[in-house]
Amino acid sequence: MTDAATRYSPEAPPEPAATVFVRPDHGPAAFAALDLGTNNCRLLVAAPTTTGFRVVDSFSRIVRLGEGLAHTGRLADSAMDRAAAALSACADKLGRRPIRRLEAVATEACRRAANGSAFLARITAESGLRLRIISAREEAELAMESCAPLLEPGDRRALLFDIGGGSTEIAWIRVPPGACPGTPPELIGYLSLPLGVVTLAERAGQSCFTEHGFFEVVDEVATHLAEFDRVHCIAQEIRAGGVRLMGTSGTVTTLAGVAMALPRYRRPLVDGTTLDCTAADLALGDLFALGREGLAQHPCVGPERVEFVLPGCAVYAAIRRVWPTPRLTVADRGLREGMLTRMMRADRAPARRRSGPAR
Repeated sequence: MTDAATRYSPEAPPEPAATVFVRPDHGPAAFAALDLGTNNCRLLVAAPTTTGFRVVDSFSRIVRLGEGLAHTGRLADSAMDRAAAALSACADKLGRRPIRRLEAVATEACRRAANGSAFLARITAESGLRLRIISAREEAELAMESCAPLLEPGDRRALLFDIGGGSTEIAWIRVPPGACPGTPPELIGYLSLPLGVVTLAERAGQSCFTEHGFFEVVDEVATHLAEFDRVHCIAQEIRAGGVRLMGTSGTVTTLAGVAMALPRYRRPLVDGTTLDCTAADLALGDLFALGREGLAQHPCVGPERVEFVLPGCAVYAAIRRVWPTPRLTVADRGLREGMLTRMMRADRAPARRRSGPAR
C-alpha cells in the first residue's frame, strides 16, 4: 500500500503543531499524541520517565467519523462536525500546558474518504491542529512499538492484531535472536483489512446478534486471514512454539474484562495480562448470550458500544479459528503509546549524539 503521507522518522519529523500549544509558564513540557480514528478521537499527554512515560492528561470521545463512509466514499457532514468538536476540545487541552512535541494522526476513515484531506485542512484552519494521514503499515508499526514491552524471553515471533473502527490490522513480528533488552522487534508482514467494528456494524446491522449472521462475518474474515497465513506460514510457526498472540483494541480488552469478571473495567488490571484463550472464548459466548439490552447494561460495554462489540468479537473469533493459540496477551495500548515512545526516543537521540561515546 502506498503511504498517504510521509512516514515518521527521527530525521524527518512531521510538521509541528501551531505555536499556540506551547505554554512555557505551566511547568515542565510534555509530549502529546492525538489519534483520530474511524470511531474515536483520542488524546494522550505524557511526561518521560526513566522507564517510559507517565500520563498527565487524556481525552477520548466516540465521534463515529466513518459513519456512512462505506456506502458513500465520503465523510458525512454530521460526522465531520462531531470530530471537529472533539478535536477542538483536544486543542483546548493542549493549550493549557507546555507541549514539547505533538504528533497527530488520522487513520482508516481519512485514508479511504475522498474528502479526508479536505476535512483535515478544515481542522487546521479551525483549531491549528495539523493531522497527517498515516498508512496501514505505519499503523501496524506503531501498535507493535507500543506492545513490544509485553514480549517475554523465549518469544521468537508475535502475532499482533488491532481491531479498529474502520479496519483490522494484523502485524507479524520477528523477535531478533539474542537481542539486547530494549531492541525493537521487526515487522516482517502486515495485513490491513477494511473490516472494522463500525464498517461491519453498518453492513451487518442486526444480523451480528444472530448466530447465522455472526458466523457469516467470522467466515468472511477468516478467508482473508487464511490468505495471509499461506504467505507467512504463521500457523506452522505457532505449532513450532515461541509465538505470542497479542491483541489491542476495545474488543479484546472487553473480552478480558468479562473473562476476569471485573465489576467495572480497570485498565491497570487488564493491560499486559495474559489470558487462557479458553477463558476468552467463554467470555465471547457470554457477551453473545447477553443480547442488545444485556450488553448495554454490562459495566465493561455500555450503551455507546452495543453495536460494535459483537462485530469485533466476530473478527476475534476468525483470528482464533485461523491461528489457535493457548494464550492471549491483552494490551490496552496502541497508536498513541507508540507515537509517544517514538517521540521520546527521538528526543533523547540528539543528546546522546552530542555527548559522544564514553571515554
